[in-house]
Amino acid sequence: MRSTDPGMLRGHLWTIAPNLRHQLRPLRAPASEPWSTIIDDPQVGPVQLTGELQHTAQRDAICVLVHGLGGSIDSQYMIRAASVLSARGVGCLRLGLRGADRQGDDFYHAGLTTDLEAAIASPQLADYQRVYVLGYSLGGHMTLRSGLAPQDSRVRAVASICAPLDLAASAMAIDHPRRRVYCNHVLAGLKEIYREVAERRPVPTPWPIVEQLKTIREWDRHVVVPRHGFASVDDYYDSQSAGPRLADIHVPAMIVACTGDPMIPPPTLHPSLSAPLPDHVHTHWVRGGGHVAYPARVKLGQPGPRGIEHQILTWMERQ
Repeated sequence: MRSTDPGMLRGHLWTIAPNLRHQLRPLRAPASEPWSTIIDDPQVGPVQLTGELQHTAQRDAICVLVHGLGGSIDSQYMIRAASVLSARGVGCLRLGLRGADRQGDDFYHAGLTTDLEAAIASPQLADYQRVYVLGYSLGGHMTLRSGLAPQDSRVRAVASICAPLDLAASAMAIDHPRRRVYCNHVLAGLKEIYREVAERRPVPTPWPIVEQLKTIREWDRHVVVPRHGFASVDDYYDSQSAGPRLADIHVPAMIVACTGDPMIPPPTLHPSLSAPLPDHVHTHWVRGGGHVAYPARVKLGQPGPRGIEHQILTWMERQ
């Protein structure tokens, strides 16, 4: 799809504008309390995860939100979703993946479901009877990976928005010169995380080298592969990509993609979403919108309020 295509131009607008608005007039998150838990990582020792937790009085259902690559719990889509959950009386944990709080504990990768599993198993969520998981972009990929082998029977449904299902194809797409602005934005967040880690403990690649990285594939080769023990970048992509494994997801799952997404373009998703999938794995292509941002009028075939998070939550509650 050429950059002059009107649909792609709208996709760029929908991707960039919400972030600019959030920088100029930050969205205000619903009232919440700090959350944290500790993971005992076999390679680096104790790793602290942090986030923000919105409780409900009944402690019936809670949704864990997972941010995208280089993002955080304060990303505009995380706050937007938290507001929808609060309005509908559903608990919410905005989970920060390891290192996303810029506290220097460690850094994550697309298939590292340990953080999500630890959050769901944390004492603060123990009273909730039903757990949903909603992930955005790379967080959506991690969410789908967690559905391949759910660790907690309370997880009733998972959903992803704009997830990169084929890691190799997605990295190649975002590394293209036409998407340089997006690649630079993601790398800026990742480098912040890495710099904080490098200041506190030994890292696999010296910071001056990481500081000069220009592509996601370079990031994965110099950072993810040596830290997490993959044989190569291709080994990382092949072994962790959720797309070829969607038929093996064990819980109800919804996968939402956008025809105008400039960061995760449709050709990178078609092979995964065109394959036969079981009835409990639902896919939706949405026209209009951009990467992790959609018009308020969006419907996914669910009753009740329009809007991407409203529609996904309605579907989750029916599982």
